[in-house]
Amino acid sequence: MPRFRVAAFIVAGVFSLSGSAAYASCASPGGSNSATGSGWVAGGHAGYNWQQGPWVYGLETDLSGTGLKSSMSGGLVNPCTGDFATTNSKIDWYGTFRGRVGWVSGNFHFYGTGGLAYGHVDLSSTYMSAIGATLNADTSSVRAGWVAGGGIEYLLRPDLTLNFGYQYVDLGTVSLADPIPTLTLSQNASAHAAFSVVTVGFNWRFSPSGMTPMPWQGMYVGGHAGGAWGLNTDADYSAGVIPTSDIRLKRDITLVGRLDDGLGLYRYRYLWSDTVYVGVMAQEVALIHPEAIVRDALDDYLRVDYGRLGLHLMTLPEWDARSKGERL
Repeated sequence: MPRFRVAAFIVAGVFSLSGSAAYASCASPGGSNSATGSGWVAGGHAGYNWQQGPWVYGLETDLSGTGLKSSMSGGLVNPCTGDFATTNSKIDWYGTFRGRVGWVSGNFHFYGTGGLAYGHVDLSSTYMSAIGATLNADTSSVRAGWVAGGGIEYLLRPDLTLNFGYQYVDLGTVSLADPIPTLTLSQNASAHAAFSVVTVGFNWRFSPSGMTPMPWQGMYVGGHAGGAWGLNTDADYSAGVIPTSDIRLKRDITLVGRLDDGLGLYRYRYLWSDTVYVGVMAQEVALIHPEAIVRDALDDYLRVDYGRLGLHLMTLPEWDARSKGERL
């Protein structure tokens, strides 16, 4: 069953003022990224063949562990210091149940194969913006799909063959969408769990007695190892934080200055934190710039879209450093 985990928290970001106290701030982060993966494959298989002259028909099943993984970090456009994004997908194992049709020439057996595939796919993504909002999400499930391929077997002796095989496996697309609307922070990721596999292995044959003219008929078991590649993964990230600025959630409020339009800047703490911030009061913003107010439909608290005011939230040490013209 898929599972999702979401965590969000707000810590200090960067605050910018108009006029003499203004300074450049980084752009609102966001972006996209993509990657493909590769890894090892190893497992076992078993099957049964029926032979009619040079033609060989059979059924085969296999089960393999794999280290196939697709991983990517970054991809953000104009990121602030501290922005971070990473997305990973992997396939731990997969199996198939296939039909086979082949043709024999001397000691060589050329065959095509296709059927059902299944496997375990995991997709996870993390996005942390400079203002401290963080999203973590993952989904993991066993999925079913299809497989097609082919191979060549060589008869080393009546009870042993050497096998070279290729499979293309498609388990469909896994995706996750992870938004927090009140923070306008979101990430969307998807992984197309399709990959190619090349293996080499041995088959031990158990042909029925008296079947020498048809050495390919009968049961067989074997092992194989090789490599896999594919698992295309894509992700999109976006952020534009709307901090909670309702006066009802603040304490130790002290006025530290006013902007040209009369909007006050205050030093305060949130009820649940001892960190001192410098910012605005939502109730006051509602009187001067009502277009910058967002009211949460669930808790009825007021939030301020600092971007509409040309401002960003910051901590008191950052305020003091900016006021003195120091670099952080």
